[in-house]
Amino acid sequence: MTALGPCILVIDDEPQIHRFLRPALEAAGYRVERADTAAEGVRLAASRAPDAVLLDLGLPDGDGKDALARMRAFSQVPVIVLSARDREGEKIAALDAGADDYVEKPFGIGELLARIRTALRHRRADDGAPDVVRLSGLEIDLERRQVRLGGGSTAVTLSPREWALLALLARNAGRVLTHAQLLTAIWGPAHVHDVQYLRVYVGQLRHKLGAPGSLIVTESGVGYRLLDTVEDGQQA
Repeated sequence: MTALGPCILVIDDEPQIHRFLRPALEAAGYRVERADTAAEGVRLAASRAPDAVLLDLGLPDGDGKDALARMRAFSQVPVIVLSARDREGEKIAALDAGADDYVEKPFGIGELLARIRTALRHRRADDGAPDVVRLSGLEIDLERRQVRLGGGSTAVTLSPREWALLALLARNAGRVLTHAQLLTAIWGPAHVHDVQYLRVYVGQLRHKLGAPGSLIVTESGVGYRLLDTVEDGQQA
């Protein structure tokens, strides 16, 4: 029986990826659309309006980042990049260009399903982001600019830039934010290459947050992610 859940469009030219993903995604309750080229993927993204896209960067008729740019011209569908480990530069460029997340090849289906669930949650929440983000042992009140630990019993004092960094991560919890995205948003375009600034402030945040500071995960060579579920944390 065909799954009736959200539709996932898989754009990848590797037949083994499709043979692996289709049954796993359908078993998890998703409908699956397949595209083997960038052009076919963009066409299906427009005509089928999938709920999420899994996008390979190396496609036979063009670069996956170009396909992403074309999709972004008409859709804000969540896009998860499927990337080989040795293509870090392309991975960063794809995230900066509008991809929501990436998963390194080879990957486990459990990790991928968790990333898909996160992407779908963000899509549903786009029209009304919560004022308070509650994670494991951490409460971030974005409206009052307050941070509390231990179920709200202990307040944490942050500097303006520490707050800006944590708030940006919280608004995008579960998503990877690249060094360039974070530095541009908080320090401005002139500091886009000052990654050391970021490392210092992330270190200060982790220290002040104590155990919940482990929710701020380093994506090596790429940026940072604030984990939004225990399940995601188990995979980190």
